[in-house]
This record gives sequence, structure tokens and C-alpha cells, in this order.
Amino acid sequence: MTLYAVGDLQGCLDPLKALLAQVDFSPSRDCLWLAGDLVNRGPQSLEALRFARDLGSSGLTVLGNHDLHLIAVAHNIERLKKADTLKAILDAPDRADLIDWLRRQKLLHHDPQRDITLVHAGVPPPWGLAKALRRAAEVQEALTDDARLLPFLDGMYGNQPAKWSRELQGVTRLRVITNYFTRMRFCTADGTLDLETKEGLASAPPGFAPWFSHPERKMRGRTIVFGHWAALEGRCDEPGVHALDTGCVWGNCMTLMNLDTGETHRQDCKDISR
Repeated sequence: MTLYAVGDLQGCLDPLKALLAQVDFSPSRDCLWLAGDLVNRGPQSLEALRFARDLGSSGLTVLGNHDLHLIAVAHNIERLKKADTLKAILDAPDRADLIDWLRRQKLLHHDPQRDITLVHAGVPPPWGLAKALRRAAEVQEALTDDARLLPFLDGMYGNQPAKWSRELQGVTRLRVITNYFTRMRFCTADGTLDLETKEGLASAPPGFAPWFSHPERKMRGRTIVFGHWAALEGRCDEPGVHALDTGCVWGNCMTLMNLDTGETHRQDCKDISR
């Protein structure tokens, strides 16, 4: 079995299919990890979501911020935004099945055999693997619990608190965990977030740095695969940290990585119509 990982699809399924054809991917023998943000902004959100679901045991998805937005919209917690391309999903006959499948996906996945972790945005510097898995599980439990789902979605949005504390409780606690795993780019060494800045490395606010660059980072030395940060254009000089969102939906390219060999494949996306 060959294990592959791909950056954010954001409703761009055709480039992924082209990449999988390049490497002769077969669900019968290979596995594909998807780094979140399956949907939104691109023209094939419904098709991309169905594709990920239909991979079954040959695929694994972690949730991104756009995926969580879709779940919130589907449950009438949030309204569609002008740039959203989610209506086809909301109108689909299999809408309920798709949304139910999506909310049962992880925020963080770790493969102990390969010692590789998959996450949409990143892991905050103060957290080691065990703590990150525990915190991710808290949000996953809220998403899959029918009684807790709507309160979580209703309180999910917001930039505060900007830093984790073990004293945090309820939805406030879940919000900061969710922001770390699905929205983080820049932070301080103690995990204080800046969620306003979305550009490349040179745009770091004073006192902040990319989450993966802090020398004190507890998961330094472990392999982490992430998406979310298209402005990096796949450039990350931190050993073992692989940035796979290369901005397909913005007309750049989609990146597929062979996690067994480290080889990357890119598909030009300049003809994607948003």
C-alpha cells in the first residue's frame, strides 16, 4: 500500500483526479489522506465531498474551517456567504448522509506506524502529540454527539480566547481548540494566536511567527502534514513539516505527496473557474 496526502481541495476535484491518474492510484491497494477543506470556493464542492466519502477505508479526511462552516450552515447555525459554493450540497438528495459523514471526521489523525500526523492548520507549539490527540478528541466528541452538536456549532465562531488554558470550559474551550487545528497560521511560542493575518511568512505580526517555526515546539522532530495556508505556496523549511495547500482554488496548483517516499506531484489549476 502506498500512502498519499493532498492539500485543500476546496471544491476542485478534477485536478485531484488528474494527480491520482499520474501516480496510478488505486483504492484497492493505496490510501489517500485529505488535509481538510474539501469544499467551498471551487466549482465541484458536491462532487469533492462525495468523492472523499466514497473512498471509504481507502481515504482519510481531517476537518478544515470550510468543512466546519458547511456543517454549521447545514444545521442553520450560520448563513451562506457571498463567495460560498455550497448550495449544490445543501440541495443534494444525499445531503443528510454527506453532512453526517463529514461531522464524524477527525480534527487530527496520527499514524503510529509511520509516525506521521495529519491536521488542517497545525499543532500549537506547547502541545505534544498526546495532548493534541486528547484536545482534538474533545471537539470530535461534541461534533458526533447530537445533544452537543448545535451548541458547539453556535459557539464555534470567534477569535477569543486567543490562547489555550486548562481552566477553559464548555464551548469557549472547544473554540480555541478548533481555532488551533483549523485556522492557525501565526502564533507565539506559548500558543497565543493571531487569526487576522493570512498572508505569507513575511507578514508575521510583531512577536508572532509561523506555528511550525518556534524552537520550543513540542512536536519538533515529528512529521506533520498540513494544508490551510495557501500563501506559503508549499514552502516550509522546517524539517518534517509539509505544507500541501498550494492554492489550487486560486488558480495556482494542487499538490499530492507520496508519504512513503517524500515525492511530490503538482497539477496546474490555472483553468479552475470559481
